[in-house]
Amino acid sequence: MRALALSLCLAFSAPCMASEAELLTFDALQGWVEDDHAAALEAFVLSCPRLRDPEWQSVCAYAEHADPDPRAFFERFFRPVLIGGRENTLFTGYFEPELRASRERRAGYDVPVYRRPPELENGQPSLSRAEIDAGPLAGRGLELGWLRNPAELYYLQMQGSGRLLFDDGSVLRLGWGGQNGHPRRSVSAEAVRRGFLLAHQASARSVRAFVGNNPQEGRALLQHDPSYVFFRELGHHPARLGPMGALTVPLTPLRSLAVDPAHTPLGAPVWIERGAMRRLMIAQDTGGAIRGPQRADIFFGTGEGAEQAARRIRDDGRMVVLMPVELAFARRTGF
Repeated sequence: MRALALSLCLAFSAPCMASEAELLTFDALQGWVEDDHAAALEAFVLSCPRLRDPEWQSVCAYAEHADPDPRAFFERFFRPVLIGGRENTLFTGYFEPELRASRERRAGYDVPVYRRPPELENGQPSLSRAEIDAGPLAGRGLELGWLRNPAELYYLQMQGSGRLLFDDGSVLRLGWGGQNGHPRRSVSAEAVRRGFLLAHQASARSVRAFVGNNPQEGRALLQHDPSYVFFRELGHHPARLGPMGALTVPLTPLRSLAVDPAHTPLGAPVWIERGAMRRLMIAQDTGGAIRGPQRADIFFGTGEGAEQAARRIRDDGRMVVLMPVELAFARRTGF
């Protein structure tokens, strides 16, 4: 779960930042007719229990109980709104990683995955990454598992959720459990600045390899980013479902989207035009690097294949939010 943004604009139950908005027609959405609207509707319905605003509750009631024609449902109850259309659009991808781990600290597995300390007020500034690495949380029973490489922990924290795979065949599902309140800094950019990597080599895979081959310098590099994410065990979350997003509903591969809730309400359908991808997705997650009305992170799924697909994404395009009719007109006029 990319849930480092904590002030959630949940279906307009909290104020959203003002930004330019333009009301569009469905004819203006490239590829709208060809999409699988049933898949989008299935993902949307998962969000309905979390949407509190009356306008959202009314459309959810129809979606859940009237067995609507999917495309007709969206066209009847929603209007497309282009928010911040003059800003540059950036799409990236994310995934749920699977990592080999140990339940106990042992040779080769000495990097702890911590649950949130009970005294930590989520989002309030506390110990930095470097300070946590120094060991003040050790021996308190906060360890959920042990990883082989601090870069594995770092990128698990970047994704916000994951699965730990143990030698006995068991799996521990992890969800986002909190954050230490420090702003995120780019480790890849810092690796270039320190001369560890060339600019064209600055990828997550390259940083992970560098840290693995240079443990001391690698750990110091990761500590350039003071932000630190804690996890929680999802013991009753079925393996067949995706990880939990910021709305605490399972994410759906290629239908769930991480957005900036200051501009896009969580739970809203969002039309994506990115390269050859034309599809309706649902804003069900947030992310520390997701800022602005034309910024989104596409969820690709679980495991290595999803990782490879997600890491290739850094594209422009356009995203258009679908809002209930009354809210769409209100948003256009400065709601």
